[in-house]
Amino acid sequence: MTDFVVGLRGGIGTGKSTVSDLFAGYGIVIADADVSARTVVEPGKPAYHNIVTRFGRDILHEDDTLDRAKLRDRVFRSEEDRRFLESQTHRPIIEDLMMILKEATSPYALLVLSTGTGRMAPMNRLLVVDAPREVQIKRVMARDNNSREQVEAILNAQPDRETRIEQADDLIVNDSDAEKLKVEVEKLHQLYLQLSGNY
Repeated sequence: MTDFVVGLRGGIGTGKSTVSDLFAGYGIVIADADVSARTVVEPGKPAYHNIVTRFGRDILHEDDTLDRAKLRDRVFRSEEDRRFLESQTHRPIIEDLMMILKEATSPYALLVLSTGTGRMAPMNRLLVVDAPREVQIKRVMARDNNSREQVEAILNAQPDRETRIEQADDLIVNDSDAEKLKVEVEKLHQLYLQLSGNY
């Protein structure tokens, strides 16, 4: 396992995936909760069976995979449904992420988490990606074909920006062009190489 783990947090539509892809371009191992969240609900997995049993087959695509947009719509309308989904997926997601970090051989690894705030084990440092709320809403509407109401419900269920930013060791404000973002990531990559003793 790599000895240095950078946590990456940010609300929906801030560009966490774009940032983590840039780090991956440097050969950094990425443990992404969103990716693990898809892995643990694949057909045949225990969470998949329990989710379909509760919500019915109308939340499935024709190929029997979960229709995540439909499921998201359901769970953000009901606190009880959201808690059920989290109870089925939280532990398997953590286990999947820890396995990826355990097997990481890059100088440092990135642990990408969309929910919650602050550091958690095994993070050594916390990077937060932020964007203005209106930018977040427009990005998610365009990306997921969601209504403004759906996106605002998701944002309202997530921790507020101020809390995330207060707890960050490093901050990227992703509100402009791709070139600026690349420069920011390059600087942080060099910093993390130094901090991990691999510079």
